[in-house]
Amino acid sequence: MAQLDYVNENKYPPIGVTVQRLRKQFGFTLNDLAQQSGLSVSALSKIENGQVSPTYDTILRLAAGLDVDVTELFGSTTKAGAAGRLVVTRAGEGILQKTPHYEYEMLGAELSTKQFTPLLTRVRAHSIKEFPKIEGHLGEEFFYVLSGDVLLYTQHYAPVRLSPGDSSYFDSTMGHALVSVSDEDALILWIATRVHGILVQENPPSR
Repeated sequence: MAQLDYVNENKYPPIGVTVQRLRKQFGFTLNDLAQQSGLSVSALSKIENGQVSPTYDTILRLAAGLDVDVTELFGSTTKAGAAGRLVVTRAGEGILQKTPHYEYEMLGAELSTKQFTPLLTRVRAHSIKEFPKIEGHLGEEFFYVLSGDVLLYTQHYAPVRLSPGDSSYFDSTMGHALVSVSDEDALILWIATRVHGILVQENPPSR
């Protein structure tokens, strides 16, 4: 089995539960957070009530709107930044969260304000038609294929097929999406740079 199969799914609360807790803790209304994150009030309500599972782009928008590190939305109790930091994530002990298209195990989640976010990711989508649209956000990304084959779709380039051992580094502001083209879900190591401030949004909220 791939590593994600061993992660304890029930150890951490759903992202919607964490979002609602932080929103109330900061004294924000749904409308406040909607304006700060670029999401619609109805989308936020559905996320908080567990009616929809947010995409990674939406998770980043929520983190920016709440002005917290994205690791906090995954359910981590982070440690403040300090010189000489070190953390070890044992196999299967990362924080697991699922979105409609990917299943993420966040690595090194105990440290806040990291310059990048490492994610062991199972690519669950098997067709680009599963994405209503491909979205972008501030930052840069890198991924390395561990098992299975994937197709990388981006806003400005033709789809690219990558196999185990292949990797890609790209500008996250382009709309982008990954789909598995293997019979089984693909597994990748995905690294995204830290996002500061409000995220890029080419279209008005529609979710």
